[in-house]
Formats: sequence, C-alpha cells, structure tokens
Amino acid sequence: MSGIIHKLERSILGGAVIIGFFSFVSRILGLYRERLLAGTLSATNLSDAYFAAFRLPDFLFNIFVLGALSSAFIPVFCSLRKKDVSENIQNDVDKAESWRVTNSVMNILLLVVMVIGALFFVFTGPIVAVISPGYSPAKQLVIQDFARVMMIGVVFFTASNILAGILNSMRRYLAYSIAPIMYNIGIIVGLVWLYPKVGNIGLAWGVVLGAFLHLVVQIPDVVRTGYRYRLRIDWSNGVRRIAHMMGPRTLGLAVAQVNLIVITAIASWLDEGDLSVFNYANNLQHFPISVFGISLAVSAFPVFSQAVLEKDHSTFIYHFSKTFRSILFFLIPVSVIILLLRAQIVRIILGTGEFDWAATELTAQVLGIFAISLFAQALTPLLARSFYAHEDTKTPVVISVVTVIINVLLAIFLSKWYGVDGLAWAFTISSLLNMFLLLIVLRNRIGSLDDSVIVSSVFRVVIASMALGVAVQSMKYIIAPHVDMHTGVGVLLQASGSAAVGILFYVAFALVFKFGEVELLREWLRKLWRLLQNGNGQSAHS
Repeated sequence: MSGIIHKLERSILGGAVIIGFFSFVSRILGLYRERLLAGTLSATNLSDAYFAAFRLPDFLFNIFVLGALSSAFIPVFCSLRKKDVSENIQNDVDKAESWRVTNSVMNILLLVVMVIGALFFVFTGPIVAVISPGYSPAKQLVIQDFARVMMIGVVFFTASNILAGILNSMRRYLAYSIAPIMYNIGIIVGLVWLYPKVGNIGLAWGVVLGAFLHLVVQIPDVVRTGYRYRLRIDWSNGVRRIAHMMGPRTLGLAVAQVNLIVITAIASWLDEGDLSVFNYANNLQHFPISVFGISLAVSAFPVFSQAVLEKDHSTFIYHFSKTFRSILFFLIPVSVIILLLRAQIVRIILGTGEFDWAATELTAQVLGIFAISLFAQALTPLLARSFYAHEDTKTPVVISVVTVIINVLLAIFLSKWYGVDGLAWAFTISSLLNMFLLLIVLRNRIGSLDDSVIVSSVFRVVIASMALGVAVQSMKYIIAPHVDMHTGVGVLLQASGSAAVGILFYVAFALVFKFGEVELLREWLRKLWRLLQNGNGQSAHS
C-alpha cells in the first residue's frame, strides 16, 4: 500500500486522486455533519450564533496564516528545498535553509496568532456587536461564548497548516488529505456527544477538537520528511521573501473576510435563520468545488511552481490547460444537476429533525443561485495559483478587492429587496466576475493558454450539459408518480434516478462526439492503472 501511495504522489494525476478521494470522503462526512447540525439546530437563533461565531477565528486564521501558506510558503519552500538537495543537506534540520525557514515561519505565526487571539478574546464583546448588530444582546452573548472557545482552535490550525504546507510542497498528500476528515470528526463529536453533555458551548469545543485532530494526524508524516521543530526565529532571506509575498495576499484575504463579516452583519438584520440558510447552502456547494476544483488546483500548484522555476513555459501551459479543462468537464454538468435537483438535494442531506420544509425551500433557492457560479468558484483557486507560481500575489489581490467591493454593494442593495436570496445573488455575480478577471489578466500577461482547445472544450461541455439537463428534468417528472415524494426514500429515488440518467446522457454524448476530455480521462485512468501496478510491484518487493 505504501508503494501505491508513493507512486500516486509523484504526479498531478496521482496527487489529485489522493486529494480528491479524501476530499470526497471529508465532504461526505461534512454533509453528515451538516445533517446533524440542521437536524439538531435547524435554521434558528442558535445556529445563527454558531455560524456567526466562526467569523472571528476565521478572520484571524485567514489573515495571519492562510495568507502565508496559500501564496508564499510553498513556492519559497520548494526553491529552498531544491537548493538544500543540491547541497546534500536536506536531512539536516539545523543546516538546511528550508527547515530553518519553516521553523521561523512556524514560530512567528504562532506568536502573532496567540497575541492577536488574546486581544480578540478580551474585546470579543465589542467586536461581536459590530459583526452582528441586528441580533439581540442575548444572541450576541452566545456568539461571544462560542467565538472565545473557537479561538483556541486557531493555534492548532496555525501549526497544522504549516505542516500541511510542508507535505504539499513535498507532494506527500496522504496525511494532508486526511486532516480535513479529522476536523469533521471533531465537530461531529461536538454535536453528538459534547453538546448533549455540556450544553451549547460543546458545539464550540467540538471545533477545537477538530482543529487539534487536524494537527495531530499530520505529525507522523511530517517527521518522516526529516522535519524537526526548533524554537527559533531567524529573519533569513527566505523568511523575508515569504513576508514580502504574503503581504498582498493577506490584504486580499482581509478584504474577503471583511466581505464575510459584512454579509453576517447584513444577515443579522434579516429574518431569524437567514444566516444559517446562507451557510448551509454555501457548505453544500463546496462539496463539488472541493472534490473537483480545489483538489486539482492544489495538486497542480507544485508542478506550476516547478515549471516557472525552471522557466519551462510550455510545461506550465500544458498542465494549466489540462487542469482547467478537467475542472470544467466535471463542474459544468454538476452545476446543472444541482440547479435542477436543488430541493431534493437539500431535503435528502439536511431534511431531518428540526429542519422543516420552509427551511428546505429557502436553502434550496440559495443553493440554486450558488450553482450558477459553481464552475467559476472551482476555477478561481487554479487561476490564483497560476499567479502565485509566478510569485505574483498582487494581481489576485487587486482583483479580489474589486470583486469584494462589488459583492458588498450588491449584498446591501439586493438584500433589501430579496432577503437572503439577494445575498446569494451578490455572491454569485462577484464570483463570476472574479474568475473572468483573473482569466483575462493571466491571458494578457502570459499569452495563449491553449485558447482554441479550451474554447472548443467549453463549447462541447456546455452542449453535453444541456442534454444532461433535459434528461434530468424529464426523469424528475417520469419518476415522481411512481414513488412517495412525501418520504425521504422517495425523494432519494427521484433524485438519484434523474441524476444517473442525466450522467449517462452526458457520458454518452462525450463518447459519441469524442471529447478530448474523455480521452484525457482515459489517459489518466491508464496512467493511474500503471501507477497502481508499479506501486503494487514496489510494495511486493519491499
């Protein structure tokens, strides 16, 4: 088994398979978590407080940690690691600059997070009043209690994501991919065991437990890379490079977090449960984005960085085009399925316990609006990482700032007329704009991105997805009279049957018209099979 994993980790395809598989498992577990949450809390004051409380720890983590890791740490670590390998000191944690920079970044970020976290802890009350002005004082007190406990989890997440950066850079994806599963397990423990035992605050302690498990599961694999923790801060050139590169990205993330805070504030003036509805739908849409979009983007990033480092322009374009087309090949038909089966999806996943039909209708409507921009949200991580690989963090930030401002303005205006649906439309419009601006600027800067092949691919995928849509919509009405639509089993049979027939139409269309992506998928499957065979052979001899 270890041989198989090692072989898979050596390629974008293998890495994407590992990340995608465990992301799929994590998202399935996440859907179960959402079902538990919806069934226990529904869309109520308590669920609103739970979701609102995440704004503070998320702000702290995104600003001071994710900015360094998503754009700066991996490219710098890759270049330093290459230098250490050439000098044959990669296994010496005290001499290798890659490890010294890692420890310095780890300690700096932990120090910053703990200091800022302590300030947030002290001033939680006034901050909560700002981010949720429309909620009652009693509801704000619950948010404060949740946020203070959740803040502890940020310390674990800081260390955990540094370790994840190491594993991602060295293309060791297994523990990195399992970590989100452990996070979901912690939250589920909070819902199932801690909440009944200790009350509302058990929900927050479940989040902390998840963050701790997210860290612990990665430690053994990181130790095997040769990394050893050292209590040191060395302001080396590598640390300064990371600080310089993360600055613009941190600004962009700050704007994005302000955007979420503004949405939370606006939602606090809407009906009870509207913030929960927005978050339930948002969490549901992230399932396909994570499985198909983020997994491919994360797996491609080290290859992008290496190609840029070696000034291999053609290799960068080749992998960009393949990954871009692959994301669209999966996400456009998935978007159509979600749009047409949104009510069934919400009812199947969330429709239990206290989550009634009114909450289902509201969440389904928001999910349908999100589905329109699903492909754009899935492409954005790939496009952003294309800039990061060129050590350009400024351009994605500028574009992010522009689209976030548009999102906030639209959210303020549209929510007055359409409530939570207005928030969703603002999010969808700004997501589409963000993706198109990133693509246009990247195209102007680099030149052709294999344009003709991508355009031809998009056209074929859209046509095939329209055929899928007709099949799904037709099967909904064919199946409905033959099942009891008032039961969960009936809804499940209608949704799964309609989706299955639609997917068959899509695959048949792709095969008949010989989509390049089908051949690419076949090529990937052949490569995957060879990787598995070679992995089995290696494992057998070891």
